[in-house]
Amino acid sequence: MKWTGRFEGYHASAFRKDLISGLIVGIIAIPLGMAFAIAAGVKPEYGIYTTIVAGILISLLGGSKFQIGGPTGAFIPILFAIVMQYGYENLLIAGFMAGIILVLMGLCKLGALIKFIPRPVTIGFTAGIAVIIFSGQIANFLGLSGIEKHENFLPNMKEIVMHLTTTNIYSVITAGVCLVVLLLTPRIMPKVPGSLVGLVVSSVVAAVFFKGDVATIGSSFGAIPSTLPQFHFPQITWDRIEMLIRPAFIIAMLGGIESLLSAVVADGMTGSRHHSSRELIGQGIANMVTPLFGGIPATGAIARTATNIKNGAVSPMSGIIHGIVVFLVLILFAPYASEIPLASMAPILMLVAWNMSERREFAHVLKTKTSDSIVLLITFILTVFTNLTTAVEVGLILAVILFVKRMSDVLRVTKVLPDPADNHEKVKAHMVTEGHDCPQIGMYTIEGPLFFGAANMFEKSIMDTIHQRPKVLLLRMGKVPFMDTTGEHNLTSLVKHFKKFGGLVLISGVQPQPMEVLKRTGLFDFIGAAHFFGHTGEAIDYALSRLDHNKCLGCKHFAFRECTTLSNKVLQKDAIQGARCLDTASR
Repeated sequence: MKWTGRFEGYHASAFRKDLISGLIVGIIAIPLGMAFAIAAGVKPEYGIYTTIVAGILISLLGGSKFQIGGPTGAFIPILFAIVMQYGYENLLIAGFMAGIILVLMGLCKLGALIKFIPRPVTIGFTAGIAVIIFSGQIANFLGLSGIEKHENFLPNMKEIVMHLTTTNIYSVITAGVCLVVLLLTPRIMPKVPGSLVGLVVSSVVAAVFFKGDVATIGSSFGAIPSTLPQFHFPQITWDRIEMLIRPAFIIAMLGGIESLLSAVVADGMTGSRHHSSRELIGQGIANMVTPLFGGIPATGAIARTATNIKNGAVSPMSGIIHGIVVFLVLILFAPYASEIPLASMAPILMLVAWNMSERREFAHVLKTKTSDSIVLLITFILTVFTNLTTAVEVGLILAVILFVKRMSDVLRVTKVLPDPADNHEKVKAHMVTEGHDCPQIGMYTIEGPLFFGAANMFEKSIMDTIHQRPKVLLLRMGKVPFMDTTGEHNLTSLVKHFKKFGGLVLISGVQPQPMEVLKRTGLFDFIGAAHFFGHTGEAIDYALSRLDHNKCLGCKHFAFRECTTLSNKVLQKDAIQGARCLDTASR
């Protein structure tokens, strides 16, 4: 999808639709931008700056026609932790570094890889983030005073419990009014943004009845300036890069995941198709530019993107208009925004947390009672009680370990023989019994990936089932989709073991990827091209031609249909030789 193609055939009617959707989404984005900034531990205007700068750039440069970018709830815990530990200036640097990482990921076309992050990990940390956001607003909802903010969950909960006696009834009423309006607006006026109505109504109630008794944005953070901040490039040093590389990487990963998930949702709603690499590059550039204007990290916002589409957006112009609307509101109405009570912001964020919690998905995964449930719970618990960085790292590592274990359990090595009752004489495992098993040909079907997690089991399974050393080992590898160097090493060890004792190894049905590995490592040449077959039947015919027919004497296994003929020939040969011996003796 070329950039110009996003506006191909654009006309006045489309612009009117984009104008309406951009206006609505812009109005919705204003309270959310401020709320997310406050929850992240920075001034509310920084959320506005992010909405304006990142919102316009993401729409202009991203890979989705309908994506609305800006600050999101998912970033709150990691941004708050960075602010608490390193300060606001270092948050800007971490955001800038995250932008560079996102651009590099896009250039390297790693957008598809992000989609492979296990669902239990994303559900786990998303639910954990929701808990942190929700609990973080309890103090503002209750109007508690003297609260000291901490980086971790438990100390923050302890602060709330210790200061419950400072509950401000006026704040509770203000927050309650906002919450009721938030819940009722979608039912009464579904096309009107409930967050804005709730904010306005509760702010008016507080200003009229509780003026001076409820903490506001202005009283807590100072007046919101009505202009964008001056361009400022943060001082980046090598020490700061080393210090912030981990949080920057988490911001980039989280931003990439959120933006691509949002783009996928947009695709499903519109039937369009986003460009994942372009989306990452657009997100990266936006996150590199936004900190230069004091903004915090941004990503694609799923709820705002969905609202944009529902209100008739046609092109990225709606996202650009949404940023311009926020800018105009900042210039014209900033003084009024300073009078918004913090208690009015709390229900908005609580509702955001409730909606993003994925509670149904969480419960569904837990009900499966599988290893995914373990990954989900551990990621969730670590997100809440430690930090998002640790949670994501441990969740991914645990998911990989459990995946390897699961894949190793998938590998099956079974000894097989042809079933004469089958019309096509397909080989089956149940045909191998103690009294029905060829002493000279060991034939095995291998099913599943032959990789480091299962390679030892593969070799051991074959060695443990061979009670007498056969002359020919036939490996059916048609159901081995993948082989790594560890799997190749163990196969090489098995082949060398059989060749050492004069045995012969035949392989049938090798798929392209394993064949490529065998050729690159030289094992293909070591086994010999003549010993590779496309079908099992060809390999069996070749194996039967290499048998020691003298050993067929007296064999009663009759593992193959040819065994009867081979056995009779041996018996006939012995009878002729016996007759000659008698004739010689009589002479």
